[in-house]
Amino acid sequence: MLNSIWATLLFVGLIVAGLVGRVSGAGSVIDAAMKGAEKAVMGIALPLAGMMMFWLGVLRLLEKAGVLEAVVRVLSPLLRRIFPEVPTQHPAMSAMVMNLSANMLGLSNNATPLGLKAMGHLQELNPHKQTASNAMITFLALNTAAFTLIPMSAMNFLNAAGIPNSYRVILPTILATACASFGAAASALFLNRLPRFAPQPDEPEAAAGEASSAQPTAASKAGVSRRARGWLTLLIGLFIAVSALELGPPSWRATVLEKSGLSQVIRQAGERKAQAEAELAKKKEQAAAQASPEAAPSWRRVMDGASGLAIPAILILAVGFAWAKKVRVYEEFVEGAKEGFAVATRIMPYLVAMLAVLAILRESGAFLLLEHALAPLLGLIGFPVELLSLALMRPLSGSGSQGLLIEIITRSDLSETVKFTAAILYGSTETTFYVLTVYFGSVGIRRFRHALMAGLIGDFCGMASAVVFGRLLFG
Repeated sequence: MLNSIWATLLFVGLIVAGLVGRVSGAGSVIDAAMKGAEKAVMGIALPLAGMMMFWLGVLRLLEKAGVLEAVVRVLSPLLRRIFPEVPTQHPAMSAMVMNLSANMLGLSNNATPLGLKAMGHLQELNPHKQTASNAMITFLALNTAAFTLIPMSAMNFLNAAGIPNSYRVILPTILATACASFGAAASALFLNRLPRFAPQPDEPEAAAGEASSAQPTAASKAGVSRRARGWLTLLIGLFIAVSALELGPPSWRATVLEKSGLSQVIRQAGERKAQAEAELAKKKEQAAAQASPEAAPSWRRVMDGASGLAIPAILILAVGFAWAKKVRVYEEFVEGAKEGFAVATRIMPYLVAMLAVLAILRESGAFLLLEHALAPLLGLIGFPVELLSLALMRPLSGSGSQGLLIEIITRSDLSETVKFTAAILYGSTETTFYVLTVYFGSVGIRRFRHALMAGLIGDFCGMASAVVFGRLLFG
């Protein structure tokens, strides 16, 4: 499934970019793809290596101190129902508990290394090393649902945009993430039992290599199917059309965009983005000038303080208990941290493949065109049209969805209902494609089975709940 989705995103991004004139020059999709590939390695994988080393060292100390065993023992009745294939005393349980706890506390970046450690342990139990196990899929479904107690990121964006009473998103976000978690876990557990999604035996490495080398010969004998020929013909025809727009006089593209109404959509989107960036910068300057610890509300100081104390508390717990049990804390920390860099290296190719294509899709303007096309249908079912781009981008890209959220909450023409609903939607969903790419890539899983479907069902439940609670509480 992911192969088809990846190729489709690439083709759509390139064709739309050719239509609107973003194939080459400043702000082109190819330039965005190169920056996305660079960000995958320099901005994500390498910083993640350091975080991996740190948290894997802490996790080893928590294991040696017996803290994780005690936590798992308390949660074992629930965990046995959700993960029946995982033994209660297995290290995978401890790592999953730590990862889900970090997500609940809003420590999303720090949760990733713990999640990758959990995937490594789950792979040890997986009889089919190339195919995702039921436990892996259920774990990732819960991870992408991202049940949250304190949506700090969404609240920080609201505060930066000068929207008062940002704490009002806490309760609806908790409810929306609860719905997302239930939907994701229930769909994963249900789909796990269907014969259609049963795990497949692994291909022997030697046989896989021989098959791949023999594949061109077999394909040349069998030929291309009629359906594939149709898709290739359509793709080549669209490419020729956008090539004509790229190589021909600028008036050709201007005429096409003007008559289709897309030029006005693109122009308005650019104006909104520029206005939002200017408004956000202005409000940030005002907030910085007025900022003082005394001026912050008491609830905000308590929440900021609690978030800041979470990691020191974990460190004191890990090192303190391990030291009390006469564990060689420094040596064990180093031993646990050793595998961090190897994990970060393994996920680099997967990150480059995903982030480069997402950059092409984002910069092409495809979301604007889809929003324009679906506006009548969304209005009919009561979904705010202004949130469509955010809803489509959120499962794909964290940075892209942040930019769209900032644009929405700084627009002067939108109501507070839409702005708070956007914050709830952002806080109640996760970057599903990124999570699946990184987590499965870290252990070499090639067949995702129904993991993507379960994650997207969780996202849908979270988004629908965000709109419902947004209307109930802010409408």
